[in-house]
Amino acid sequence: MTSEQRLAAAEAFWREDQNDIDVQHADAIVTLARKMKFRPKSMQALPIARRAKMLAQVSDVSDAVATRALISYHFTARRDLMAAFLDALGIAHENGLIQEESVAAPARDRLVAAIKQVRTAFPPQDVDLYLHTLTTLDGDTWGELDSALTTEAAGA
Repeated sequence: MTSEQRLAAAEAFWREDQNDIDVQHADAIVTLARKMKFRPKSMQALPIARRAKMLAQVSDVSDAVATRALISYHFTARRDLMAAFLDALGIAHENGLIQEESVAAPARDRLVAAIKQVRTAFPPQDVDLYLHTLTTLDGDTWGELDSALTTEAAGA
């Protein structure tokens, strides 16, 4: 991730207020407090911008915090990319959020075509981050993405 993406992800993470994020927020508070030698209560009282900057600079957060930050980032800052990719694949969604409980894994040739399409409209680092996030979060559905990325990069 670029430093700008890391900061945007950290900001999105701290601004998220879903009921199920409390555990990840607490985990991040404890991690940052330990690393920065703050009391957790003092860390929690800091403005979001300051906590975001601190979190963006920490490379060893828990998988749960990193995952939630990536999800928050994409739903806050990259819904247009998410929607465009799903549209290119013909997957039904609501503003980038897949509504179905499970989706059939797209074929590699469809993925290659969708990747090429979104690369014409979005910065490569945003496309790459989104696609790697999909692969990491749901390898069963998006397992062919790595192969599709290799194929697309080779110009096939």
